Amino acid sequence: MAESDGVDIRECTTVEEFDECVRLQREAFGLPDLELSPRRHLIVARSAGGFTLGAFAGGRMVGFVLNQVAVRPAPDSGAEEVVGYSHMMAVAKSHQNLGVGARLKWAQRARVVSEGRRFIHWTWDPAQSRNAHFNLNRLGVVVRRYAVNYYGTDYSTVTGKFAEALGLDSDRLVAEWELDSPRVVALARGETPEPSGEPAAAVTIPPNWGALVSEDPAAARAELLRVRGEFQDAFAAGLVCAGFDRDPSSPRYLFYSDR
Repeated sequence: MAESDGVDIRECTTVEEFDECVRLQREAFGLPDLELSPRRHLIVARSAGGFTLGAFAGGRMVGFVLNQVAVRPAPDSGAEEVVGYSHMMAVAKSHQNLGVGARLKWAQRARVVSEGRRFIHWTWDPAQSRNAHFNLNRLGVVVRRYAVNYYGTDYSTVTGKFAEALGLDSDRLVAEWELDSPRVVALARGETPEPSGEPAAAVTIPPNWGALVSEDPAAARAELLRVRGEFQDAFAAGLVCAGFDRDPSSPRYLFYSDR
């Protein structure tokens, strides 16, 4: 992979590099050990045809993305198609908001395309506006499915006493990254894709989810259920989520007719 801004993207292959991936998970997410992807998972994923790309700066790993092998019914034939599943990406706190995550994702796309595949999917927390903007606006994913309580109790947003007292569900949006779609190809080239037009619906999320969870966990649970219901209604109406408005006071997901 090309090197720029002092960051080199390359595949992780050694036990020591996989251990660095585990360390980065602890730093970036603060998850309990039972929620981490251990070294053996990363090694087995590579043995089964997947890969882990690491971002290195000054000889130190500052980010990684794990791509696993998955299958889906091919849209054109219904036969099984080999695709990618992006299980996890983490970036060191020292290198967040510096473009490292974007470089990892575009490198992941290039690798999967070189293997003759055209689709990657993953999940993210609908309450996380930064992830929403990154996935929908910068990468060009679309969302057609809302997964309720995907992982069980959500330790990534509720920790300590809140996990025991409330136990927020780990609802997730399912990102669909069509690697050869006109929108994704344009974004990969650094171009502005064709506008999507006026949205047919929108779902607003709390502007500061972490603060809401800490200060009023009951209100956070009510908001989670509201957002869940509005997403399910939009999908039931045949809409697809394909954009995000970063309004600081009222961030919202944007829905369009599914063409």
